[in-house]
Formats: sequence, structure tokens, C-alpha cells
Amino acid sequence: MQLTTLDIVFFVGFVLFVVGFAMFMSRKEKDSTDYFLAGRAATWPLIGFSLIAANISTEQFVGMSGAGAGNAGLAIASYEWIAAITLVCVAIFFLPRFLRAGIFTIPEYLEYRYNTTARLIMSFFLLLMFVFVTTVAVVYSGGVTLDTFFGKHIYPLVGEVTLVKGIWMIGVVAVVYTAFGGLKAVLWADLVQGSALILGGAVVTLFALRAIGGWGAAMQYPEVSGKMHMVLPATHPELPWTILVLGIWIPNFYYWGLNQYITQRTLAARTLREGQLGVIFAAALKLIIPFVIVIPGIIAPALFREKLHISMETAVDQAYPLLIRELIGEGWRGFVLAALAGAVISSLASMLNSASTIFTMDIYKRLLSPNASQKSLVWLGRVLTIIFMIVACTLAPTLADPRFGGVFKFIQEFQGLFSPGILAAFVFGFAVPRAPAMAGIAGMISCPIIYSAMKWPVGWILQSKYTFLTAETKAGEVFAGLGAAPGGFDRALGYLYDMAFLNRMGITFILVLLVMGVITAAAPLKQPVTMPVNQDFDMKPSRSVFTLGLAVVVVTLGLYVVFW
Repeated sequence: MQLTTLDIVFFVGFVLFVVGFAMFMSRKEKDSTDYFLAGRAATWPLIGFSLIAANISTEQFVGMSGAGAGNAGLAIASYEWIAAITLVCVAIFFLPRFLRAGIFTIPEYLEYRYNTTARLIMSFFLLLMFVFVTTVAVVYSGGVTLDTFFGKHIYPLVGEVTLVKGIWMIGVVAVVYTAFGGLKAVLWADLVQGSALILGGAVVTLFALRAIGGWGAAMQYPEVSGKMHMVLPATHPELPWTILVLGIWIPNFYYWGLNQYITQRTLAARTLREGQLGVIFAAALKLIIPFVIVIPGIIAPALFREKLHISMETAVDQAYPLLIRELIGEGWRGFVLAALAGAVISSLASMLNSASTIFTMDIYKRLLSPNASQKSLVWLGRVLTIIFMIVACTLAPTLADPRFGGVFKFIQEFQGLFSPGILAAFVFGFAVPRAPAMAGIAGMISCPIIYSAMKWPVGWILQSKYTFLTAETKAGEVFAGLGAAPGGFDRALGYLYDMAFLNRMGITFILVLLVMGVITAAAPLKQPVTMPVNQDFDMKPSRSVFTLGLAVVVVTLGLYVVFW
């Protein structure tokens, strides 16, 4: 498929406008507060659009749409709709605590609540996830989109577009304005890109529905109608209904309440009211996302079953890019591609900015150079942004290995190593004023040990005993084919081996809380910790936050009823 001149004009014009606009709006950064927190002057529309733009990337457009095309169907939308309820809770319960303390980073809060060691542990875990998991997945999924969209043809603008070339193109564009203007550049770019990605997603949905003959015609296909359910059987390998009890809440509360690259824009709020309204606005937008991402993915197999070469048991990362390539016409094609590029660039920019913020403020300034000048902190942040981009782009092509199971699963699976422990440290610290520092430290350190023990050692034991059991084979299927029933111990190991990773995260969270509870019971603090208070910050809450938040919750529950 040859790009037309109109496509190229849309694409190049959009990218150049976003980069130029972001750099112009952030041209006056002077100190670390300006660079890392946009001068603490963000208003609610900026915060809301930026939260969505930072979150929605080709990680979702490729990964979540692919999961919809595979065996998850509409149930994958739980990540979005549960997030809406989570955001309401964050606006009411989490955000006031963080803004009152006047923190730069989320790990900084742990230093005030526990000690410096707790702060450094969380900082280290976040850096591992940002640099080696989330940024890698985002640039890879962006590269997949460009590779699938352009194919291997020759174009006068960019030459032969391959996966690797697409990855580096995205990385370079993101790093240009992020390194220059910091969070303020990211926020202003997100305002444009957040609007474009929702509109671009809506365009793909409309074209997909038109191609299949409308919603009524789509529901005549078993590939579509069979996947329009939010609640799946308890035996489902990835999204059983049991994850709605606890498992799915763990990554959601961690991501929206404690993940630095998301919460950084809420920490930049001008006032508590602006921050809360921005978060509630983002919650409302989350309700729309599945209709512009998941629904097209569900329709794709009905339209392109032979071209996708899929088993209905798997996720299909090529589904969404194929919809664009086959269905979107001249001009619109360039706009949708620009929207997708903007989505991945905004997410990557946010992650790079937050990773550099954590290293600069939580590690360099806190431990290595407490008296560092404001100018040196800003320049270090810029250099680190470039370094982290190079690392992510270098590692990203490795995700083409099918053993990772698709980008969305890759991110969620590996975040499970750390996110339950981080969430437990905060929740326990909020709820138990006398919890000692060792409880928070032990909770975060024990998390990857507990989570890993239920995943990899169990697999090694079973695979050594049942040599025909592979990483892609379910233990239950193997046991069902055995002449003799396995023993009780093997059945228990098989249950752990087959467990959906979200349920594994839920169990890990509970066990970590038990560890923290035992430590607190054995050595509670004599006096509760006194948290700092930022006297210069306007902490007057939004009067409408409860009403608007309740409305979001009611609509979310209504969607579950409709698509039960």
C-alpha cells in the first residue's frame, strides 16, 4: 500500500506541529520544579487529557485490540472500565495525601512514611519497570504498527520501513521535545495527542463497522457475538471472572495511584481542586476507550481471518494495524497513523520524563549530590532521557519473540513482580499509622519472591516431571490426558501453573499484607509518623468531586450489566 501525498502531509504535519507546539509552550523552564513538575501549574483539562494520552498508546491500540481479537474479547475492557472506578478513588483518597505532602515523586512519600531505604527500593523497582518493561513494550508496539502499516515497500519519505526502523523513528521524536521541555512539554503535547488518539480510534471503529455492514451485521458473526461479554468463566486462562474480585484492582490502583509516570501530572496540579477534576475527567474518558480500541479488534477476525492467520486462542498484535491498512482511505489513513504515532510518542515521552525524574530526584539528588544546582538537575534529566530512550529502542525488537504472549500481557505479567508489594506498602501505611519502616521494606522486597515462586519454580518442577508440558501448554490439559490421575501435590502445582496472572497478583498482595501485619504486630511504632504539610499549596477540594465520581461509578456498573 503506497502512501499518498495527502497521507504524508497529514502525518508529517501532525508530528511537526506537536513537537513544535510542545517545545514552544515549555521554552521557559528554569529549575527542577519547572522541568519535572511543570511549575506546579497544571489545570484540570491538561491533567485529564495528559493522563489518557500517557496511558493510551499502541500498547493498547495494538495489545488490547489484539487481546480483543483473541480469546479475551470485550472482557479485556475491564482494564479500562475498572480503571474509571479506580481513578475516582485516587481523586478522593490518594491525591490529597500526596499534594498535601508536597512531594516531587511517589517514592518520596515512602521516605516520609517509612524511611530512606523504602524510598530507594521503590525508586529502583520503578526504574527497572520503566526502562526494561514499559518503554520497551511501547516502542515495540509502535514499531509493529508502522511495520504492518507500511509493509516492506519503499517510500520516498522514510525509505524501507522495518520494525527496527519504526522503533527508532518513534524514540527519536519522543526524546526531542521531552528532553528539551520536561513535563510541561509532555503535558501540552498530550493535550493535542490525547484528543487526536480518541478521534483517530473513533474513525477506525466507524470504518470497521461500515466494512462489516453495521452493528447488527457484526453480531451475526460468532467471532463477534461470542466475544461481547465482560464476565468470563472461572476457567478462562487470562481473564476469569475471579479477577474482578481482587486481581484486576491491584494493577489498577498501582498504575493510577502510585505509578510515577501517571501520577507525575497530578503532582503538577495547580491546586487540589484542579487535580481532582482532572482525574475525574480522565475517569470519564476511560469509559469511551474500549469502544475505539477493543471493538475494532473484535471485528477484525470476522473481516480478515485468513490474513491474520490466528488461532482464536491467542492475542493478535497485528489486528489493529491490519484494520488501518485495509480499511482506512486516503487522507484519513494519514490522520489515523499520526494519531497512533502521537499515542505512542506521548506515552514514551511520559515514561522517559518520569524515569529521569526518579533517578534525578530520588537517587542523584537524595544520595549522590544533595547540594546539586537547579541547572545541573535539569541537564541531568535531559541526558538521562536520551540514555533511557536508547536502551528501550535497543531492547524493543526482542519482544517479537512469540513466547512473550503479546505486548499487553508482557507488561502486566512483569509488573506483577513489583506492583502488589508497592501497593501494599502504601495501603498498609495509610491504614496502619503505627506500621514500622521494616514492614514497608519487607513488603516490597517479599513481593517479587512470592510472585515468582508461584510462577517459574512451579513450571520448572512440572516440566521436569511431565516432559511434554511446555510453557504454552496448560497443566490441566496435560493432566486430563493422563491415564492415571496425578497426585494431590501435582494437582496443586498445576493449579498454580495455570493460574491467571491477575489472580496470582491478588494472592501475592494478600500474602504481602500478611507479612507486613506480622512485622507490625511484633514491633509497632510507639508514635504514628508525622507527615509533612505543604503550607503554600491550595488544598481546598472540589465540591463536585463526589457527585461526578459517583456518576462515573454508576455508568461503569451499568456497562457491566449491559455486556454481562
